[in-house]
Amino acid sequence: MADTITTPQGRTLAYHRTQGAGPTVVFLGGFKSDMEGSKATYLEAWAQRTGRAFLRFDYSGHGQSSEAFEDGCIGDWFEDACAMLEMIDGPLVLVGSSMGGWISLQVARAMPERVVGLVGIAAAPDFTEDGFWASFDEVMRAKLMREGRVALPSEYGEPYIITKRLIEEGRDRLVLRTPLDLPFPVRFLQGTKDTSVTTQTALRLLDHATSPDMRLTLVDGADHSFSSETCLPQIVDAIVDVWGG
Repeated sequence: MADTITTPQGRTLAYHRTQGAGPTVVFLGGFKSDMEGSKATYLEAWAQRTGRAFLRFDYSGHGQSSEAFEDGCIGDWFEDACAMLEMIDGPLVLVGSSMGGWISLQVARAMPERVVGLVGIAAAPDFTEDGFWASFDEVMRAKLMREGRVALPSEYGEPYIITKRLIEEGRDRLVLRTPLDLPFPVRFLQGTKDTSVTTQTALRLLDHATSPDMRLTLVDGADHSFSSETCLPQIVDAIVDVWGG
């Protein structure tokens, strides 16, 4: 049974926290994913096995947390992440998957003094603008502006409902248009068979951000889930690498 907190904005977030040696490893999931996914649970099992502090949680509108997914936006989920981190003392290692990679970059920009390392897994910075909006033709853009939402097919099940608020609010959260200083070790992991986030996106992020120790690993044949039996241990290796623990 998950524990819950209520954010300053009144949203109820579900989470699982493992006590252990710090820094705390925090997993930030992807767009419309939840904390029961294979990466989150694999990392939790690793943390419990090795005595490391770990946190996984559901953003509002995701998994076991309150609110409707369609009502949310990047800023809401960034606020959710910040609320979760407020209950943790000490340094953090952020592990962001897809959208969670974008949110982890925002968290790192907002509180760099707390972050000692960051791992991005198929990180998707600015995807509302460079992915969704950039791919919409004029007809779809007009429909979004007129009706406030459009539906996009998803290879993961039900269509994604993309809202006008998601697109417009996301423009206030972009990280690839202004300097992005990450003053700690960073590891980006990217599969070459990822059909959601391209290697070009990973290279753009690598070229744009600044860090004293930043590396991008391209994994041949890995898809967007990055959850195969060969990929999951690579996430742990990256965490240990940035941490030095």
